[in-house]
Amino acid sequence: MAPAIFHQAMGTMLVRRFGNVSDSQYDSGSASVRLISNGFGVYPGSLRNGSSSSDWCTLHAIQVSGCRSSVVDPIVNPLQGTGNNSQSKSDETALTLLRHGESMWNVKNLFTGCIDVPLTEKGVEEAIEAGRRISNIPVDMIFTSALIRSQMTAMLAMTQHHCRKVPIIMHNESEEANRRSLIYSDETKKQSIPVVTAWQLNERMYGELQGYNKQKTAEKYGKEQVHKWRRSYDTSPPNGESLEVCSRRAVAYFEEQIKPQLLSGKHVLVTAHANSLRSIIMYLDNLTSQEVISLELSTGIPMLYIYKEGKFIRRGSPIGPTEAGVYAYSRSLALYRKQLDEMLQ
Repeated sequence: MAPAIFHQAMGTMLVRRFGNVSDSQYDSGSASVRLISNGFGVYPGSLRNGSSSSDWCTLHAIQVSGCRSSVVDPIVNPLQGTGNNSQSKSDETALTLLRHGESMWNVKNLFTGCIDVPLTEKGVEEAIEAGRRISNIPVDMIFTSALIRSQMTAMLAMTQHHCRKVPIIMHNESEEANRRSLIYSDETKKQSIPVVTAWQLNERMYGELQGYNKQKTAEKYGKEQVHKWRRSYDTSPPNGESLEVCSRRAVAYFEEQIKPQLLSGKHVLVTAHANSLRSIIMYLDNLTSQEVISLELSTGIPMLYIYKEGKFIRRGSPIGPTEAGVYAYSRSLALYRKQLDEMLQ
């Protein structure tokens, strides 16, 4: 099937296909979907994971909630657990995925990979706008890659969150680092959100291509070869990682560290990169290796999943805190949004 594209406008969703049919009318079929700038896409796997096509075609939306009142104690490494189960488990939790804003090498069209470069001014604006879009979606924990563009995006986004809690990076490099970063005020702990950084969420390592201009590299090696390095599933650039290798580390980390937090009732924000998030989405939506290579993720566009009864259900990309949104929120998230509004009044 030719890929389709979802566009957002005033609480409705339009589908446009490319290929044999152009500019078609709204379509509820199961065609593959690409993520593009200012857009959001869903693959057939989303409809296989417990949601019906009406989830994506009937766009009755109510506003979603803000940050939950229960927060992991930043004194304790959340990946090591607290040793008790006192926190009540929710029957559903929110997982928000966010690719970092535009980086200084994105704008130069350079292979970036694991090179640690910051955001551009536009990237900062994208991160802030993403924060506005998710300002009413609950966040109890944040996972970011070890790269600054991902961490900047998370921090800037949270400046816009209506829960008004402060994200605090966990330092577990050593026992001494952990001891020095302890918070002793219970009140302050309640107003904090732990941020865990992990190299496993880093961008795919592009090996000897890192630092080279993409266009010039295509001219040197040929467009077909460079396309194969960039878009195939199991082919690695010279001394670099294939998407398959990147996927193994990112998905393993998701299963071992992030999913247990969702199971325990915590709402999670993950800020990472095109290929590490592409890998996680492949896992969440049961995409094939052929489907995932067509998946494009724009910088600064958040994606929401609901985790319920062992299934991940894709809900879409929020369009703003004051608008109805383009996806159907769950009842419990809507109720929490109401509580948040009352708190802010």
